[in-house]
Amino acid sequence: MTDTDTSPSKAYAFLLVPGFSTLGFACALDSLSLANHHPSGRKFYRWRLMSETGAPVEAYNGVKVAVDSALAPLERGETLIVCAGENAGQSSSKTILSWLRREARRGGDIGALSSGTYILALAGLIGGKRVTTHWEYKIALAEMLPDVIMEDTIFSADGRIFTSAGGAASMDMMLHRLRDDYGPDLATWVADQMVYTVPRLHSDAQRASLQSRPEVRNPKLLMAMRVMENNIEDPLTPDEIADVVGLSTRQLERLFAKYLSISPKRHYLRIRLEKGRNLLRQTDLSVTDVCVACGFKSLSHFSKSYRANYGIPPGLEASDGKVLWSDRSVKV
Repeated sequence: MTDTDTSPSKAYAFLLVPGFSTLGFACALDSLSLANHHPSGRKFYRWRLMSETGAPVEAYNGVKVAVDSALAPLERGETLIVCAGENAGQSSSKTILSWLRREARRGGDIGALSSGTYILALAGLIGGKRVTTHWEYKIALAEMLPDVIMEDTIFSADGRIFTSAGGAASMDMMLHRLRDDYGPDLATWVADQMVYTVPRLHSDAQRASLQSRPEVRNPKLLMAMRVMENNIEDPLTPDEIADVVGLSTRQLERLFAKYLSISPKRHYLRIRLEKGRNLLRQTDLSVTDVCVACGFKSLSHFSKSYRANYGIPPGLEASDGKVLWSDRSVKV
């Protein structure tokens, strides 16, 4: 271990935001807790839990977690981790965002689990940074903050900012931090206690690759799907997609029918509508702006397609009380 046995414990503060993911939070906290059960008897870490008011916080699954205090100043050298999940924007009050900006100026490390990255963005803390978040929030962040470098990885670190996709990825990120803090022996011991024999690297992707899905192992089909995902704002025609992948339009249609039981046009539409749904739920973009971002030439076509796919018009998908993106940036 890199530190001496007499060095003080490293301090963490977890900010629990309503709707947070219990899995991501538990994986992060237990990594610290297990380290303190090392046979050496040393207490490597200490931590405290916070909420905006000091009241228990309800997670996305209905579980309520008691905290130690309301928002309070961080100690010198204390690391903050923002734990979020569903409805991160609605749960990010002006009080929370102001507190985050103020604490960021103290100079400590600031982390985020899952959509906690979204909250750091609302507070103006990640401009120009390499970050990651749960894949459902990636589109919204990339759309609203073009200067942020979005990484499709399980966790990321850039200077004082470290972020995780949440879920089990929180464990990978914390094991990485344990290794940096105290060396590989402690991190390996904790991983063994978790029965987690092969911790992942930060560069690992969040979702199973297309190649791993048995229904889409055809290389031409994979290529066509990637072309669609990379051309949403300015969608290509079926003829253009077929030309890119080296097939005739009829061959492309047969390929999608055989492996996915859907037409290329319908699959493309679903991808564009999924992006639209994420943007409506997670940003303050207007329905018209989302329509354009998803490559629809008319609002009526977008609304009709959206209603047919999701059962409600896009205007009702956008939730009330969203927090506007901050134009105030805090250098971290």
